[in-house]
Amino acid sequence: MLTWRLGLLVAALWAGSLWTIGYVVAPTLFLALHDNVLAGTIVGVLLRSQAWLAIACAALLLLLLQVAKGSTPPAQRRSCTLIIVAMLACALVIYLGLQPVMAQLKIDAGTAGLAGTPQGRTFGMLHGVSQLFYLAESGLAGWLLLKLR
Repeated sequence: MLTWRLGLLVAALWAGSLWTIGYVVAPTLFLALHDNVLAGTIVGVLLRSQAWLAIACAALLLLLLQVAKGSTPPAQRRSCTLIIVAMLACALVIYLGLQPVMAQLKIDAGTAGLAGTPQGRTFGMLHGVSQLFYLAESGLAGWLLLKLR
């Protein structure tokens, strides 16, 4: 029982960090700073931290699910495991797949920036895909919390 409650706490940390950074902090930075480059840089750093937190939370949750093997129904453990793996996959696609390409596009653009360039359109498309994965991870986080409670 204690293992399951600890898992709920870890899942709440993961979900809360996703929701706070993605839906409160990032929009607030873009509104308050009026400098999209600086806001984007800060949000990028926060999202990298979020990705590492996601990896740590996923590893700990998967470990806790193994420890709770005898005291938890197999169907519940299985569904929680699938949700955790899907959330981790979303985080890894963003962090290892999309963010490096987006960062390289910004570097390649240099001081001229991405606005109005083909690279800018590519960046915008990748940013949209990244937002979809982030939304999926956020939604799955809510589902995981409901499954663990």
